Amino acid sequence: MPGYRMLLCAVVAAALMFVDHRFTRMEEVRGHLTTLVAPIQWLVAVPSDVLAWGSLALSEQRALVEENRRLREQILHLSHRVQHMSSLTAENVRLRELLGAAARLDAPYITAELLSLDADPFTHQMVIDRGRRDGAFVGQPVMDASGLVGQVTAVSAYSSRVLMVADVSHALPVQINRNGLRFVLQGSGQYDALRVLHVPDTADIREGDLLVTSGLAGRFPPGYPVARVTEVVHDPGQPFARVTAAPVARLQRSRHFLLIFPPEPAPVPDDALWDREPVDDMGDIESPPAAQGEG
Repeated sequence: MPGYRMLLCAVVAAALMFVDHRFTRMEEVRGHLTTLVAPIQWLVAVPSDVLAWGSLALSEQRALVEENRRLREQILHLSHRVQHMSSLTAENVRLRELLGAAARLDAPYITAELLSLDADPFTHQMVIDRGRRDGAFVGQPVMDASGLVGQVTAVSAYSSRVLMVADVSHALPVQINRNGLRFVLQGSGQYDALRVLHVPDTADIREGDLLVTSGLAGRFPPGYPVARVTEVVHDPGQPFARVTAAPVARLQRSRHFLLIFPPEPAPVPDDALWDREPVDDMGDIESPPAAQGEG
């Protein structure tokens, strides 16, 4: 008896496949059956969906807890550095007062957010949400939380185009933070590699040296981190070494930036003050009469 049932089921299945293949009326029947079966399929899928949602929620919670832990450690580390920097700042102020040097003023800035990136793979540009109405101007330095990103090259009313330091057409003067040697840093077309140009083979430059803006061009304020030296290659017989550096700014990940404004220039004494005769603190003293020759 079971064998006959199996044979009967096979015959019915073959007949249904034949009818479905030769006639179009089965499409309407299939549509109605799908509508009837849909709630059953949804009920069957509910347990798996609940498990998937629960696992996702737990994984996101673990990720948030881990991120919170890392941020707490970072805050603690930065707090330690701030405490150390406060003592160094006070010491620097005392030394500058001792030398009679002018105090350095903090450059004002505004914040900006990324709008879009240039789709051209041979250029490294982006558009930010600050424009002429916010005070942005062509040539304005752009920073992120880690270092120099680039400079503004075009400004509209509500947005600005930024040329990043990785672009091959971008170059700026830098200096080694360790010893003050000055060079020119140029983009290579890659986000993780910059070229230090015309480095003498005998120059004191090492892997790990921090390159900061020198301020010589007058466009970038001095002292801002730009890149860190990653490779120094000395070619025998060549006058210049091949030096590669990596940007310290997160060019491919940052979404928030700072637009730096030049600080107010220090007052320059009037030219008339330089032309005055020095005043003797002892008062006016008559010069002795010139000796007369014997007649």
